[in-house]
Amino acid sequence: MQTVKTPPNIERNLIIENPETRNFLADAYFTESAEKMPLVIFAHGYKGYKDWGAWDLMAKRFAEAGFFFVKFNFSHNGTTLENPTAFDDLEAFGNNNFSKEMLDYDAVLNHFSKRAEINPERIAVIGHSRGGGITLIKACEDERIKAVISLAGVSHFGYRFPSGDRMEEWKNSGVMYSENARTKQQMPHYYQFYEDYRTNEQRFSVQYAAQHLDKPLLIVQGSNDDAVKDKEAFLLSEWCKNSQLEILEGANHTFGASEPWKDKELPSHLSRATSLMTEFFKQNL
Repeated sequence: MQTVKTPPNIERNLIIENPETRNFLADAYFTESAEKMPLVIFAHGYKGYKDWGAWDLMAKRFAEAGFFFVKFNFSHNGTTLENPTAFDDLEAFGNNNFSKEMLDYDAVLNHFSKRAEINPERIAVIGHSRGGGITLIKACEDERIKAVISLAGVSHFGYRFPSGDRMEEWKNSGVMYSENARTKQQMPHYYQFYEDYRTNEQRFSVQYAAQHLDKPLLIVQGSNDDAVKDKEAFLLSEWCKNSQLEILEGANHTFGASEPWKDKELPSHLSRATSLMTEFFKQNL
């Protein structure tokens, strides 16, 4: 697959229908090609969304490398169809859970894998942060997916829930709040989130997914990541028999990107990560 330098086609805010959760938005980036293209789907992380930071520039790089690249908003990430770049629906955010995210992932795959431009035998996924955990589980479950990348991805969901008195308070009150450092919004988590996790704890074990993954896995991790420590990347690498680990020295959790990102170029660490990711998929799709 040769790199093309023509500007990509961009289809923004496509509505993905999901009657099991609710409708949500996705973007597609691709260049014209006489051949069917490999599909790459990108899942954002906690308190993230498809238009955050420099994800748009990353998407264009993938398209220029010959991939049909899709990024999407999980249906209950707090954004809306009308406003995909702000947390306008905190009630939806509070009612999010991993089961809903898995259903959304499936809806995205179903929608784009059927497009005429796509080679359905060449499908890959990327997940950032918490989205990395969901992505790894989805890749383990879905035979359509042939390769996967964990970008600063988590190794365990359960460790991130409160314990002791805080857990008891959450159970009794039914809601726990987490401040968004950028917007200062108090973002709710209803107790159903934890109940969904406990009910499906085996399914939502990132460790189990990594240990049973029979597909190529690339793990890209920054050494200066305060949100997901590099020890989680080393654990993923140990668990997965067919993995490649890349530690980017000095990179933080978002590989130098921030919201908003006004530069026309990718930050250097994210640019390096993107090069690693496109090369990995060229070799493994």
